[in-house]
Parts: sequence; structure tokens; C-alpha cells
Amino acid sequence: MSDTNPADEQLQTARLSLRRPTEADIDAIFAIHRDPETCLHNPSDALTRLDEAGELYRRWNDQWQRCGYGYWVVRRHGSALQLGFCGIKPMELHGMKVLNLFYRFATSAWGQGFAGEAAATVTTWASRRVPDLPLIARVRPANIASQHVAVRAGLTRAEHLDETGYDGLDWIYAARLPN
Repeated sequence: MSDTNPADEQLQTARLSLRRPTEADIDAIFAIHRDPETCLHNPSDALTRLDEAGELYRRWNDQWQRCGYGYWVVRRHGSALQLGFCGIKPMELHGMKVLNLFYRFATSAWGQGFAGEAAATVTTWASRRVPDLPLIARVRPANIASQHVAVRAGLTRAEHLDETGYDGLDWIYAARLPN
């Protein structure tokens, strides 16, 4: 185990840099979450006011302080532009403690493989830093792009765990499920 605090850790891929959000990211949180296209499959996540983005940032920051992990801001190397967000949060699924893999990107970043690249990096990080918890992604059946991201991240379809979420049926993709 290293002496570095996981909450200070930045993740790198060939094209991307992932870092913990700061208050300076609230405008990007708002911009991405108020776009109807980014929340098409998860309308309960849509934001309509900037103060809601501030509250969402505070919840994300609180989780980082409690758990030492959370959602990262995703950017291209050398760019200040936030492409989106990707990370994990603890939750329960059918009475089992799991990590939920989250990814949401600006529409301008769609179709370039950024979400899959970030999600695969977060999955690898989680398997090293939080190996005892299964990793899941909750995906709407109609969200084909999100299904591809989950598979690219190393998750496989776990139909026996499907459940109804806030916005309808959640298909569950999973890794590291107990036997």
C-alpha cells in the first residue's frame, strides 16, 4: 500500500486525465447535466438550476471525503475543457454492497471512445483499490452506447440482478460478483 491518499490520485490514460472535482467544476457539472440529451435515459439526473449543480458537487465531494474515491472529472491531456465525469459510488443492489460505475459526458465528446477509455481506467483502479466490492453499471435497455461503455470497461451482463430504478428498468452489467 502506498502512502498517497487515493483522493489525491489522478488517473491517466493515453488521451485522458481524470482528477477529483473541485468547486471550479460546478459550471461544467451544470452544463452537462442540464443538456436533455445527456440525461435522455436518466431524466431524474437532469438539472435545471446552477444551485442544483452546486449541491451535486457537494454530494460528490462528501463521498470523496468519506470513502477516498468518487467521480473524477475527465479531460483530454493539456486541455482545461471538462469532457465529462466518470467514477464509482458505493450503493446496495439486492442487499449486496456494490460499487456503481457512473459515466456521463458532454454530447460534444460522444462517439470518440472517451467514456469507454475513462470507464476502463476507473474499473482497473477500483479493482486495485476497492477489490472486495463488486462493480456494477446500471444501464437502460435502450441506451446502446452506455451498454458498449460498460462492456468496454470489462463488465458483463448480469440479467439476474436487473431491477427497476428511478427512471425505469435498469439492466445490470457487473464484474467481480461473488460466486
